[in-house]
Amino acid sequence: MAQANVEPIEQYGLSQKDRPKTLFSKVGIVGCGSVGQAIARIISCRGIEVVFIELSEDLINQAVDSISCQLDRMIQRWGMTPGEKRSIMSRIRGTLDYKDLSDCDLVIEAILSKSREDSVGVRKEVFRRIEKFVSPETIIATNSTTLVITELSSELEHKERCVSLHFSTTSPDAAILEVARGLYTSDEAYDKVLTFGKLLSKVVIPVEESPGLISVRMLVVLINEACQILVESVATKEDIDLTMSSSLSTRQGPFEMADRIGLDRVLRYMNNLYSEFGDIKYKANPIIKKLVRANQLGRKTGKGFYQYDANGNRIKASPIL
Repeated sequence: MAQANVEPIEQYGLSQKDRPKTLFSKVGIVGCGSVGQAIARIISCRGIEVVFIELSEDLINQAVDSISCQLDRMIQRWGMTPGEKRSIMSRIRGTLDYKDLSDCDLVIEAILSKSREDSVGVRKEVFRRIEKFVSPETIIATNSTTLVITELSSELEHKERCVSLHFSTTSPDAAILEVARGLYTSDEAYDKVLTFGKLLSKVVIPVEESPGLISVRMLVVLINEACQILVESVATKEDIDLTMSSSLSTRQGPFEMADRIGLDRVLRYMNNLYSEFGDIKYKANPIIKKLVRANQLGRKTGKGFYQYDANGNRIKASPIL
């Protein structure tokens, strides 16, 4: 009787290497301040795993607690269930080690820095550290709007996988995602980012590489002009906000938007754009500088153009009798 030829079935299966990998199953974020937290929440809400890098365990815990509080507010407004919150939080993890970014499909740099000169140097170093631990196929992006990706990626080995990817963190529900390709950005990397935007249910707005993109360039001019109108005593800040929010059908006026963004960020945007273009329209109004020097930065400090309670809700002034 002929001996049966037995072959292991495993050899006919897909190898670990050949198994299809879900595109954008995991996204990394470097820096999880208010901007990084908003990005982490947006991405995790779409079922994608998020790992973020911070400088200390305390900062990691603060970021996780802050995201949890943001989701609690959504539950209070009936925008989410407690079960959905638990699912979202289970997909967000903080770490101190860049090695934990090794299996990410996309890594977004969202660090906070002060001057443009410091910002460029620090971000370049972050990009180099990211590239050291991720695969050549991993897309590296910056959420910075006033710095261009060509400059930030200029010292990398694989410059072609870098893009500028701007989330509207001042309005996380905004439907748009601004994307700018740099001088070295490949078609493949850009197409993958378009797919990523669709996964987040965003409308991708292609933008030519330019500091400020669309949103920030328009926003800072609006805030600056509102400050000038206030300085000239044309109207009160409340009436300026009401006029703009009503006439443009926006949820907030320019002063309310500035407080929500953070006046330190607004000033940084303006300084960077003024340094880049030299146009007087980007030169920060003295009111903004005065508030920043007094550490009255808006919601996050409890006082800016308006006052806020511990939950970030605006405290309405009592009417004068």
